[in-house]
Amino acid sequence: MEFPPCKKCDDGLMLPLSDYGRDGAPIRYKAWVCHNPVCGFNIRIDNGEVSLGREVRESDK
Repeated sequence: MEFPPCKKCDDGLMLPLSDYGRDGAPIRYKAWVCHNPVCGFNIRIDNGEVSLGREVRESDK
């Protein structure tokens, strides 16, 4: 599988991340994150809204 290049830094690749919904149903490709740690660009889908560039941090869970 080939991953798209990051549109922000052009050095990293955008990697897909998945999650689970409220009822436990899998949500494939909920987010895409640049694998370049210096860049950190990301795209997320939350409740049907697309958000760009939120801070990437470790979960408190």
